[in-house]
Amino acid sequence: MSKIPGHIIDEIMSTARIEEVIGEFVQLKRSGSNLKGLSPFTNEKTPSFMVSPAKQIFKCFSTGKGGTSVSFLMEKEHFSYPEALKWLANKYNIAIPVQEELTAEQLALAGEKETLHIINEFAKNHFIQSMYETDEGKSIGLSYFKHRGFSAEIIAQFQLGYCLNTGNDLTEQALAKGHKFEYLEKVGLSKEKEGRRFDFFKGRVIFPIHSPSGRVLGFGGRTLLNDKKVAKYFNSPESPVYNKSEILYGLYFAKGEIIKKDLCLLCEGYTDVISMHQAGLVNTVSSSGTSLTKEQIRLISRYTKNITILYDGDSAGIKASFRGIDLILEEGLNVKVLLFPDGEDPDSYSKKTPLDEFNAFIEGNSQDFIGFKAGILLHEAGEDPIVKSQVIRELIYSISLIPDSITRSVYTKQVSAKFELSESMLSNEIAKLRSKKFFSDNTSQLDTNHPLESEQPKQDVAPSFEESIKVGEDLRNQVVELEMIRLLLKYGDRELALSDTEENSTVTQFLINDLLQDELSFRHPMCQQIFNTMVDGVRNGIIYTGNYFVRQEEAELVSFCVNLIGVEDELSPQWENKYHISTKHEDSNLPVTISHALFSFKQSKIAEQIAAIQVKLNQPDCPPEEQIMLLAEQMAYEKIKKDIASRIGRIILR
Repeated sequence: MSKIPGHIIDEIMSTARIEEVIGEFVQLKRSGSNLKGLSPFTNEKTPSFMVSPAKQIFKCFSTGKGGTSVSFLMEKEHFSYPEALKWLANKYNIAIPVQEELTAEQLALAGEKETLHIINEFAKNHFIQSMYETDEGKSIGLSYFKHRGFSAEIIAQFQLGYCLNTGNDLTEQALAKGHKFEYLEKVGLSKEKEGRRFDFFKGRVIFPIHSPSGRVLGFGGRTLLNDKKVAKYFNSPESPVYNKSEILYGLYFAKGEIIKKDLCLLCEGYTDVISMHQAGLVNTVSSSGTSLTKEQIRLISRYTKNITILYDGDSAGIKASFRGIDLILEEGLNVKVLLFPDGEDPDSYSKKTPLDEFNAFIEGNSQDFIGFKAGILLHEAGEDPIVKSQVIRELIYSISLIPDSITRSVYTKQVSAKFELSESMLSNEIAKLRSKKFFSDNTSQLDTNHPLESEQPKQDVAPSFEESIKVGEDLRNQVVELEMIRLLLKYGDRELALSDTEENSTVTQFLINDLLQDELSFRHPMCQQIFNTMVDGVRNGIIYTGNYFVRQEEAELVSFCVNLIGVEDELSPQWENKYHISTKHEDSNLPVTISHALFSFKQSKIAEQIAAIQVKLNQPDCPPEEQIMLLAEQMAYEKIKKDIASRIGRIILR
């Protein structure tokens, strides 16, 4: 398989805007010169995920992850480096030279997840081809979608297809292309029974299920038979690439509009989503027939805090949906509910209602969860006071799950007014429920397997004073090494003004020449790796800065460099101009910054050498003649300290 040419990689990296790329996965808001949002890598309530448009990097302070658009896609979507580049190339319409088709040998060498993704992509294309290029596909599959009122454009957009009813068409074609049966079986495309291999979705119309970035993770297949013994829908089984509790159908196509409208419409089925999108309500997704999960809610929360759940007018599962509403509240999102008229659902209603009327219907008929839940339960309660009290308890239980105290207070007032009950009494009951839940959540984890009990090593003996000093010195040495590399990454190509007897040079040239002259190196392996690359660059007339390193394929290296470069808020120049305030930055007097860092670095290296000598001198069996040599060596290092200061003093401050 050929590699993406270097000049194409450069074009992709320079064209891609990290705020646009990450904006497809995370709802970002302005924070100074940066953008901030909730981390897509962990479940957090307070945003700690920062994006710097100026530096084209991101930093997740919850997990420590950081990098560029490419490394974000590699981390979030588990893309390989070439796949992330291809995704960006596709987004920004950058042509990549046609690559050779993977051979069976190359497939065998690919990682399992990557192989499964490749197989799903093959199956998607095969289902589409079967629907458009075979008589059976056109007369059954394509005919069904057109009968449902789907346009050719929406069918193509959602990549709908058809699996031929011959029994093993997909399986045989996949095997012929070099795909292994064990992988076809793992993603649920093929089955084997009594030695016979067959297509799992045979005779069904196909709905590909996409990740938020557009990768095909699995499929939904609908039978067109009226046989009640045959399941109406089949879905791909759980696999290393597909977890249905963490996926929302249609999100790949809806996420941009969800962010734009700051609202997610949530319905039940595949066809509901497709019909809503065709009608212009593109901010619609579906839980694909499964009960709503925390993972799905957290997925929505990356794009908006507002959810409106759409229910059929005659849906039998409305009461069962209360659990999903409670989960939404518990995750700190705002939830409303929309009931369609009897006999209508999102699919049917969207086909008969113009877009502006549909939007007005949603706006005018969406209820908050208090009114919705109370209405359903009170209808069943009638005039029975005991059942009515239970309804109130159900409502205050839901309110108790809301993490925000102000939102809880607003809903408490609403229930108080609706049922003419004391607000303080309701607040007390809610406080009791929250205390009980807190106690339950925390005490349930206090067992012998608790991480705090099992994973923390118990120290029977406190570290000695000498050991404590050693730990402190190691930490200091690591800090000065990291600081040296940080300055090289950030300011390596800046020019330093030296004395009249020396030519001006860049920060990288100056530091590398100085460190090599004293034969100094780094103990931190990543620091040494970066330093070696910079040394090679200087020898070849190239100055490598942070911009070079964050574009590399090695994810660990990229994250390490981003953590050093930082994603701090930058003070606007207008601030100084408007208020005439002089602010000091480390780069405003770079020679001083560099000289201090270099002095600290060399001092730490000398301290390491002197400490090593002290260890040898303290050995009880150290011969007197060796002690004399060690003391002389120590005195030589002490002299070097003075030489360092004088050598660094050659920098002329600007």
